[in-house]
Amino acid sequence: MRNPLLKRIPRELRSEFGKQLAIFLFFVLVISAASGFFVADDSLIKAYDESFEKYNIEDGNFELNEQADAALLSDIEEAGGIKAYKNFYKQEETEGFESKLRIYAERSEIDRVCLMEGELPAADNEIAVDRLYANNHDLKQGSTIELADTTLTVSGIVALSDYSALFENPTDLMFDNDKFGVGIMTQAGFDALRDNHIHYIYSWKYNESPDDNAEAKDMSEELIKVIAARAQLTGFIPEYTNQAIIFTGNDMTGDESSMVAFLYITIVILAFVFSITTDSTITQEAGVIGTLRASGYSRGELLRHYLIVPMITLVLAAIIGNVLGYTLLQSFFAKTYYGSYSLPTYNVLFNASAFVMTTVIPFAIMLVINVVTLMSKLRLSPLRFIRHDLSRRRKKKAFRLNTKLPIMVRFRLRIIFQNLPNYITLIVGSFLANAILLFGMVFEPMLNNYQDMVKDNMLAQNIYILKADAESSSSSAEKGSMFSLTSKEEGYAEEDIPIYGIKQDSDYVRFDHGAKDVTVSSAYREKYKLSEGDTITLYQKYGDRKYELRVGGFYEYPAALAIFADLDKIEEMFPDEQKSTVILSDSKLTDIDDKLIAATISESDLTKTSRQLIRSMNGLMRIFLAFGIVMFILVIYLLAKIIIEKNAQSISMTKILGYTNREINGLYIHSTTFVALGSIIFTIPLSSFVIGKVIEIVFRSYPGYFEYSVSPLTLIEAGLIGAGAYALTALLLTRKVKKIHLADALKNVE
Repeated sequence: MRNPLLKRIPRELRSEFGKQLAIFLFFVLVISAASGFFVADDSLIKAYDESFEKYNIEDGNFELNEQADAALLSDIEEAGGIKAYKNFYKQEETEGFESKLRIYAERSEIDRVCLMEGELPAADNEIAVDRLYANNHDLKQGSTIELADTTLTVSGIVALSDYSALFENPTDLMFDNDKFGVGIMTQAGFDALRDNHIHYIYSWKYNESPDDNAEAKDMSEELIKVIAARAQLTGFIPEYTNQAIIFTGNDMTGDESSMVAFLYITIVILAFVFSITTDSTITQEAGVIGTLRASGYSRGELLRHYLIVPMITLVLAAIIGNVLGYTLLQSFFAKTYYGSYSLPTYNVLFNASAFVMTTVIPFAIMLVINVVTLMSKLRLSPLRFIRHDLSRRRKKKAFRLNTKLPIMVRFRLRIIFQNLPNYITLIVGSFLANAILLFGMVFEPMLNNYQDMVKDNMLAQNIYILKADAESSSSSAEKGSMFSLTSKEEGYAEEDIPIYGIKQDSDYVRFDHGAKDVTVSSAYREKYKLSEGDTITLYQKYGDRKYELRVGGFYEYPAALAIFADLDKIEEMFPDEQKSTVILSDSKLTDIDDKLIAATISESDLTKTSRQLIRSMNGLMRIFLAFGIVMFILVIYLLAKIIIEKNAQSISMTKILGYTNREINGLYIHSTTFVALGSIIFTIPLSSFVIGKVIEIVFRSYPGYFEYSVSPLTLIEAGLIGAGAYALTALLLTRKVKKIHLADALKNVE
């Protein structure tokens, strides 16, 4: 015989449509976002990992001051246990648009190339360029690039396997796929380019590959000694420290961990909401449950019946969430990664672990919560259900409120205290929603502010690092010196710290030259929390020497971690270091031979971090902004609706006593308004503080420094968005209050 209770299901769905719709949307939102991300991330990580073997990516590379002959290279290979491959590049500034293009000769053995569009270069005047660089400068097959008095034709679009992230220098905080690009030419075409900015790079593969990064570190430390003893070493980058190779994989893996944490924090909030929703359903249906139990229905039958509606909601949400995840959102997240990284092509893979994390586990959690909540209530006797006596604890007297408080204030306080668990969940949900909302709002203004700070505090408009000493007749040119040491502080990324030697009457950098102590940049101070008198320890880049330096002061320079010392004393302080001549100038220098310039640092170089972050994260930030608003509305609407339903009998009684809907809204909705707006005011600064701490901890794992800052205006905007979202929710709740009938107060009289 068909179960007659099944006839109640359509009516329950209609009567609880608002509540079930909110839960449905909440679940779809979480599952689709997490599922789409995990599928895209896992598919791309697999393609990235396979590229190491597929394209024979190097175990590292070193740069020599001049080209090595066959005998020297053979000696290094034999002593170091490696196979070395010539991998020279030439770097030139492009004409027509601002960028630096790093050009390699065709590769057939090491760091092979993934062709994505067009063809590889065949003629000597053809070049294949990186996909992202091409997109950012509207380059396609047949386009031309002018550089170094040469016109090159783009033959194809490629991804270089050793440049999945376009880092110009391994010490950069962030890559730059706009002002920096890479490409390949035929060997003859490469040789025909001028040699003004040629770099003698040799990539290596170990004869016996290391098992892990720890062993790779030991092997690279031995190899650097071998090379340094035989040649003048100007650069050495093992694969495990090469940001151009490893940054993409580390970022995608780190993003996955962050998404897992976000997913389960959200599920905890959803679990609380679910628990309260289920409890509210039992309270509303108490009379019906008591009657059915008295009529002979078992606890198991009622349990199964009351599980049907929420489980239908969750199953539909899971199906739609996964469909959206594997289609629209998977594609969105993949495009986001392709918009930042030069990844090879990938195939969408079914991710069983993602399905378990995003669907099976949340579904199981919600099922268990419903079963436990229902079973704990269904143990009560039918008579207690009929009487609406569902409390397991003896009712205590309400604590007294000060009678000097106005009656309406006391009434609202009673409502808040009676619904305290709901309001606590509302505050926690508000914090999470505001954190997501604020994360979506602060980045662009923060990055723009960072750009302005860097521009306002540059050492000079142009910094020239020379291969050999040279003179300039420009009145703005000021000579100094520079070399780099390595910081190896525990808990932070290993990074190179430039040491600048500055003359005493400098027009550009002014600090106390009289002290023996060094002056450090403000970025260095903020990242490592330094104070005057602290001691910092730095190490030789290619040697065993260790330096302990005392901090004597600070110089306002937020663009980079740097140390400044007196030019005349720098030889005495660092006698064993090979120093380069540096020229600071506010104007471009045209009287120094290009062959003598090793590198230049300009405004474009110093602002690459903020430019790239804005470009990479702009779309993602909009998603966070929308997600935070929707989540805020759903949490507040669901919990506030439950509070009104829980107090339906009291609201009905106040209507009988002559209170208008407006006055009742002033009691019940205004109580929720007080808590909601209070939580917004409290949680937005708290969210900002937490985001700042998270960013500080995260950036310890990266070289360089990025300052988190948020303007009061942004916090106010976030508050107004939250208040606007609540106003929309309150409007929906006023309609709910209007629908409560006067007769409800008489239906459940004990």
